Amino acid sequence: MLYGTAWKEEETERLVLEALRAGFPGIDTANQRKHYNEAGAGMALRRFRDGQPDARIFVQTKFTYRRGQDHRLPYDPDASLPDQVRQSVASSLDHLGVTRIDSLLLHGPERAQGLTDGDWQVWQTMEALHDEGVVARIGISNVQAEQVEALAAGARVQPFAVQNRCYARTGLDRAVRAACTQRGIVYQGFSLLTANRALWGDRRLHPAARRLGATPAQVLFCFALQSGILPLTGTSDPAHMRADLACIKLRLTEEEVALIAGMLGQEAA
Repeated sequence: MLYGTAWKEEETERLVLEALRAGFPGIDTANQRKHYNEAGAGMALRRFRDGQPDARIFVQTKFTYRRGQDHRLPYDPDASLPDQVRQSVASSLDHLGVTRIDSLLLHGPERAQGLTDGDWQVWQTMEALHDEGVVARIGISNVQAEQVEALAAGARVQPFAVQNRCYARTGLDRAVRAACTQRGIVYQGFSLLTANRALWGDRRLHPAARRLGATPAQVLFCFALQSGILPLTGTSDPAHMRADLACIKLRLTEEEVALIAGMLGQEAA
């Protein structure tokens, strides 16, 4: 699992440190001050490493287009897109206190459909940063299945991960997940709980929850993990952090997985 750092503002440092101490192996952030406090996440990383200097924490951040930012930009808005990417990454390295970013995502294409010339300029700059060793892996978020396929077909460096919001009504992003599976791309899902309250509140999950000694929310996380989804959780409750991490060791039966898959089929219909 990754700990998601969005929408935490001045509480970012405290909550990220709490998550790392609870056992999260990695964090997800973005150089987008509108929704993230990347510098706060970096302060938490520094504090955690002060106590555990040999700790290996996976750090993922994002480049965000101007339209997704507020006035607190991490780059010169008049610069070319390649220069904006490089300026944003340089700022992220400083915020996070690292010399290399484990995973850099394009925080959504310019348009809802297709890939633009701008998207390819950004991706090719990310590929160059990968070649230079500044970023270890590159990927994309907030995409449609056809965009994943187009990117994978045209990219020189294949996307490592796709990160999307998961809705039950789309079978937990079934089409995008299928495109990722076909291409060997890691699918990262966020908002598994907040976007699907009706699903994890369904009584049909209760027998599995009782068998595992777990909550229905944990059952949904277990299903996600067994379905090839790398879940993100951004809970601010330390007890929920531990409960979410505990799902890694839980295992649903084939019948329980089939039941939930059927429920998702009903939602999608």
